[in-house]
Amino acid sequence: MSVLIDPPNWPGPRGLMWSHLVSDRSLEELHAFAVRLGVPERAFDRDHYDVPETVHARAVALGAEAVTSRELLQRLVTSGLRRRRQRG
Repeated sequence: MSVLIDPPNWPGPRGLMWSHLVSDRSLEELHAFAVRLGVPERAFDRDHYDVPETVHARAVALGAEAVTSRELLQRLVTSGLRRRRQRG
């Protein structure tokens, strides 16, 4: 399994800090992990799930690798799974 999570450093809804949950192997792996974690499908955004700080420790306990935001992005790009937002 290659599911990664960065620290909850991103301000978001409900006054919580948020993390990104990604896979550097496949989107199928990422979606399956999100189901196990109980993350709703609506939290998926192109190539990652946005997850609140309240989920971080559980994600790590289930096997996600805690990495820096820089490493998470680097590994996502290297994997070829990075999907940039379309400008329009």
